[in-house]
Amino acid sequence: MQEFEKRLYMYEKVAEHLESGVHVIDSRGKTIIYNRKMRDIEGMDIEDVLDKNLLDVFQFHSEEESTLLQVLKTKEPALNVKQTYFNINGIEITTINDTFPIFHDDVLIGAIEIARDVTMLEKMMRDNLHKRTNSLYTFDSIAGENVRLQEAVETGKRATRTSSPVLICGEAGTGKELFAQSIHNGSSRSDRPFVAQNCASLPQDMLESLLFEGNDSAAGKGETENRQTLFQQAQGGTLLLDEINSLSPSLQQKLLNILQGGTDLPYDVRVIATVNEDPIDAIAEGRLLKDLFYRLSVVSIFIPSLRDRKEDMQELISFFINQFNHHFAMNIKGLTEDVSTIFLEYEWPGNVRELEHVIEGAFNLVGFDEWIDFNHLPIGFRQRLHHGSFSQEVQEESDFLYQTGSDIKPLEMFVEEAETYYIQKALKHHEYNITQTAKSLGMSRQNLQYRIRKYGIERGAGY
Repeated sequence: MQEFEKRLYMYEKVAEHLESGVHVIDSRGKTIIYNRKMRDIEGMDIEDVLDKNLLDVFQFHSEEESTLLQVLKTKEPALNVKQTYFNINGIEITTINDTFPIFHDDVLIGAIEIARDVTMLEKMMRDNLHKRTNSLYTFDSIAGENVRLQEAVETGKRATRTSSPVLICGEAGTGKELFAQSIHNGSSRSDRPFVAQNCASLPQDMLESLLFEGNDSAAGKGETENRQTLFQQAQGGTLLLDEINSLSPSLQQKLLNILQGGTDLPYDVRVIATVNEDPIDAIAEGRLLKDLFYRLSVVSIFIPSLRDRKEDMQELISFFINQFNHHFAMNIKGLTEDVSTIFLEYEWPGNVRELEHVIEGAFNLVGFDEWIDFNHLPIGFRQRLHHGSFSQEVQEESDFLYQTGSDIKPLEMFVEEAETYYIQKALKHHEYNITQTAKSLGMSRQNLQYRIRKYGIERGAGY
């Protein structure tokens, strides 16, 4: 290893162990160092950011440029600057940054940013200003007129009259916990605890301790404070066991013994469980004990996926827009016609939760506009759209570019040529109108202008 490579390796190791976020870009805006703390702050994996251009990964308010890119432009440090921006999934991040240009022999070669995370502080301050008076869900919170959904609601309402176990089935993001809370809040147990535990989020030994061992387990590990089991915490109320099909067979058997009265249980607790797949498939493939299914499914509720109730899309969109208008103190009127069409045609694998997150992400990017346009949608969602239906026209043009060379080119060079070609074609199609071109390409004006500068694309009339 040469001396230079050694030093670079050591610098990277030091950066990786710092408790401040470190982000370094080269003179072209491409990330070359991205440390562990910065990945934690921004919720990104290193492969999502390293060797990629900053504006391909993050989005900034149109009126607020990236501090890293600003320093590249001004060649002057920017100290103690608060910046709010969005990662590839539209998640809002707020940091306080010290950003410095990097020179080598008086030539600017990049910029380094040292970041402190204040995202949670900003969120708490905003939440305190716009806190909802009641965060508990009831059946009135369930939007939609789909027949299958309304059947599920009616079953849930009937379940409020008893304390029998309930099994709620539905894909991830369909609203299973919303139904569980609605059953609890509509029952005689509404003034008692509602305790929810996702069975897929913890190791099995920890779940076993939470469910069945409580104080005994804590004492065995030398802990002095009392710790209650989930059943103890839910005394007199409801215990929701989310994704019960992720429990190991031995824990499912222990739970079955309790529900069947095989173990002395001095607690009055109603159990509601959820599965995120067809329970028959889960039984057949060994992820759900048949006897536990029969014991839990005294009342069974099946929630349809969003793609199976597209007629509810407009009501759901209006519901979330009203909710976020209240939360963010904004006045967004709705979606543009193009975005409405996209939403109706998209399959929504993440269901209602994905729809909610996409709209929330758009609120963070909408600025002072009144309508949510394509440019306001989170980058991650736009990429999912493109990956799901790759344009035949782009494919044919990529084939053309590939065939024009006699040799295989490096991938990066090929991608740059293809991107330059397509941007030039889009600019010409829209008579060099930047706003219309950016919209058609599914990117922000800032992102398009960055690529025009990056690839040295000739400016035409009207631009």
